[in-house]
Amino acid sequence: MDYKILEHKKGIIFGALDESSIAWKVAEKAKQAGAEFTLTNAPVALRMGKINELAEKCDTVVIPADATSAEDLENLYKVSMEKLGGKLDFVLHSIGMSPNVRKGKDYLGLNYDFFLKTIDISALSLHKTVQTGIKCNAFNEWGSILALTYIAAQRSFPGYGDMAEAKSLLESLARSLGYHIGTKHNLRINTVSQSPTFTTAGSGVPGFDKFFSYADKMSPLGNATADECANFCVMLFSDYTKKVTMQNLFHDGGFSSTGVSQDIVESL
Repeated sequence: MDYKILEHKKGIIFGALDESSIAWKVAEKAKQAGAEFTLTNAPVALRMGKINELAEKCDTVVIPADATSAEDLENLYKVSMEKLGGKLDFVLHSIGMSPNVRKGKDYLGLNYDFFLKTIDISALSLHKTVQTGIKCNAFNEWGSILALTYIAAQRSFPGYGDMAEAKSLLESLARSLGYHIGTKHNLRINTVSQSPTFTTAGSGVPGFDKFFSYADKMSPLGNATADECANFCVMLFSDYTKKVTMQNLFHDGGFSSTGVSQDIVESL
């Protein structure tokens, strides 16, 4: 993408960990499109990833923040506006983690304390991010907030565990937030439902490689890549989509609208 459709736009990108992260790709594409932004992730994630390399590449800074903490988020917005020299035009929420999935808990044997952490980290953090940003008067009018989701919010995928509930709530929160931030602040918010992608989080789901192949065969256009998702996000940050809000946008090569493909039929 050589078009500077984000020139003069400022934002925050949550969730970049390493080169496999969709958030990492979004940062690269947003930089190419002319945007300025800060990067953030939870302190524990910063110790595991390579986000400082991305910050150097994008000529920006990393501001540690736990997205479940209003105090951390307030500091994130304050420092970001100081570093960027003004209010924000876009935010990417690329946050998801399930202790139950990580520990291999069967769906009928979920640990409920873990379940609450899944919901807090993977869904409620979106509401906290938006609410805190409004409180901090951090957004320019017509700004764009995006959260990454997955079709398991609508359909049953056995290995996805309690992340399915978290993504369902995430999408519902985006719809509810969209009304309030739209009518009061002229802000928009959408969720992007991406194809299965070989990210650090996605690859942790049991049987992911087999499902990736299945989805690729099911999708008329094949699975959407992380780079393609990043291009889509950049477009949604831009003024070309300033009246698109409260939508769950499938970026999945047609998987979500396909009953069965000929490739799958022939493989049975």
